Amino acid sequence: MKFYPLLVLLLWASCSKEPVLEQPQEPITTTPTSDPPQASSQQKTPCEDGVAGSYPCSGYDLLSRISISDFGSEAGNDNWGWTDPDTGKEYVLAGLDDGTAFVDISDPENPVILGKLPTATDASWWRDIKVFKDHAFIVSEAQNHGLQVFDLTRLREVTSPQTFTSDTRLTEFGNAHNIWINEASGYAYVIGSELFQGGPAFINIADPKNPVLEGGYAEDSYTHDAQIVIYNGPDPEYQGRELLFGSNSDGGENNQIVIVDVTDKANPEKISSITYSNGGYTHQGFLSEDQQYFFLGDELDELRFGSPTQTRIFDLTRLSSPLQHFTYFASVNAIDHNGYAKGDEFYLASYTAGLRVLDISQVADKKITEKGFFDTYPIDNNPKFNGVWNVYPFFESGVIAIQDIDSGLFLVKAVE
Repeated sequence: MKFYPLLVLLLWASCSKEPVLEQPQEPITTTPTSDPPQASSQQKTPCEDGVAGSYPCSGYDLLSRISISDFGSEAGNDNWGWTDPDTGKEYVLAGLDDGTAFVDISDPENPVILGKLPTATDASWWRDIKVFKDHAFIVSEAQNHGLQVFDLTRLREVTSPQTFTSDTRLTEFGNAHNIWINEASGYAYVIGSELFQGGPAFINIADPKNPVLEGGYAEDSYTHDAQIVIYNGPDPEYQGRELLFGSNSDGGENNQIVIVDVTDKANPEKISSITYSNGGYTHQGFLSEDQQYFFLGDELDELRFGSPTQTRIFDLTRLSSPLQHFTYFASVNAIDHNGYAKGDEFYLASYTAGLRVLDISQVADKKITEKGFFDTYPIDNNPKFNGVWNVYPFFESGVIAIQDIDSGLFLVKAVE
C-alpha cells in the first residue's frame, strides 16, 4: 500500500556502473536475543460451526498463531516462504516494521521463531521479501534501506533465537516498495524505488551475494507491483520471452496494467497497456497458471466507490490487445490487497476480511466462487487498512501463512 509515486529521476544508474555493495569484513556471526518466545501464542483450533476460536472461518483450520508482540515488533506487513531443499523443512519469512523474522514451521502447530534480521536503516510499515537460490531478498520503504540479501541456509544451524546480519546489501537505490524475482531468469525486479521514475529496476542475482544493477524501465508511470515470467501462454508471438506485467498508477491516476518485454535488459519494449473504469489505485495482480488471465486488485476502489471487494480479470489471449474479461464481486466490502493464483484457486489477502480463497476453475466462463476463508480480523469487514497484508499459499505441505498487520502470523490449512 502506497499512494504516491516516487518521481526522483536517477537514470544515471547504467549497466556499466559498478554495484554498490556493503559486505561484512569479518565472518558473519549471530548473537542470541533476549529470549523471544519460540512457540506460538495460540495453539491449533479447528474450524467448527463457522469459527476457529474467535476467528470466523470456512474450510480452514487454525494451526497456530504468533502475535506481533511475540516478534517484538509494532506491526506486520509482507511475508514469503522458503523450503530447505536438503531437509524439506518449511520456513516463513515474516515481514515486520523493524525487520524480517524467520520462523521454522516444520511442525506448523508449534512454530519456532529462529530470530530476526533487523531493518537496514529505519523502521517502516512497508517491507517486501522474495527468495531465490536459498537467499532472501528484502526491500523496504525505509530511507536508504537498499536491498538486503540473506543466506537462508544459515537457519539450519540455529539452536536458539538470533539477531542476524545480512550477507550483502546493495545500496544503488534507497527505499523501494516491492520486489519480484523471476527464478527462471535469475533476475530480481525492484519496484517503486527512486530509480527509473519508480519503474522496475533490473538486478542480476545469478550470484545472489553479488547482485548487479543492469538497467530498468522508466515509462508508463510509477509501478506499484509487478509479476515477471518466461511467457508460455496462448499468444505464440511472445512464447519464450521474459515478460513483465506491471500494476501501474500515478497516485490514483492513470491506473493501468502495462505489459513489457524485458528479455533484453538494455532495450525493454512495451507490448501494450490496458486501463479500466472506476479505478482507485492499481495495486497488484497475478497471472493464472496458463498465463491467459490476469487477476487484478485495485486497492482504493472499495473506498472511493463504495463497492464490495472486487477482482478484475483480464483476458491476455493476445498480449498486444488485452481485454477486460469480467469483474468478480465478493460478499464483503473489505479492501483487497495481494492475491496469488495456484492451480484452480486464487488466494487473496483481503485486509479486514482476512484470507479469501476463490475457485477460479471456471474463469473462462466468467464464473468465480468463494470456496473458503479465514478471517483474522473478526471485528468487521469494513473497507479500512487493518487485517491481512499478505498470504503465502505455495508450501507443498498445504500450510498457508497469513501475515496480519495487527495480529501477527497465522498458519492455517484446509480442513481435511
